[in-house]
Amino acid sequence: MIVQQYEVGNFAVFCYLIGDEEMGEGLFIDPADETEELLSAARSYGIGRIKYIVNTHAHVDHIMGNAAMKKRTGAKIVIHEKDAPLLSHTPVYLLEMFRATPSPPPDILVREGDILQVGKIDLKVIHTPGHSPGGMALYMDGMVFTGDTLFVGSVGRTDFPGSSWEAMESSIRNKLYTLPGETIVYPGHNYGPKPFSTIQYERRHNPFVQG
Repeated sequence: MIVQQYEVGNFAVFCYLIGDEEMGEGLFIDPADETEELLSAARSYGIGRIKYIVNTHAHVDHIMGNAAMKKRTGAKIVIHEKDAPLLSHTPVYLLEMFRATPSPPPDILVREGDILQVGKIDLKVIHTPGHSPGGMALYMDGMVFTGDTLFVGSVGRTDFPGSSWEAMESSIRNKLYTLPGETIVYPGHNYGPKPFSTIQYERRHNPFVQG
């Protein structure tokens, strides 16, 4: 099993490659930029087919690489059903501000409990609204990819349209902090003192939400 973290673009976005090298199949979580470099990295691990482009949410800094990645791979774009409208209708001023290419429409809409499979690897969708209505985390084998819900020592912003601090706190406390303590937290941005953490550490030390 391949799990690799990459910081891409100008906004400290963490992209993740998840792959089954035996079957040569993988997916990218939030491949926001540097498409050719990401695909080269995937090939170096024996991942020749990218099955999915998974967006943890529809904010422009996370989806601005979708078009290039889909053009190069034909992979299906996956997003939570509640963020699908934003993915397809990113405001023009945001695209201009981020110098971003609009994303193609989603191919697959998911909800709480759905499973994404690449090779023999299963990732479970955890709906974590708060930063956006359709924010989601992906859980597998003692790891959780938390998007912009839970960072290392911090949490996502809740001052955007559709954001909610109450929903964010509930998502963290009732969806993420209930995972086993040793679960590795892989966040959506490189905003903390280290690139990953654990659920136990965040429960004890995150100053925004403590469990």
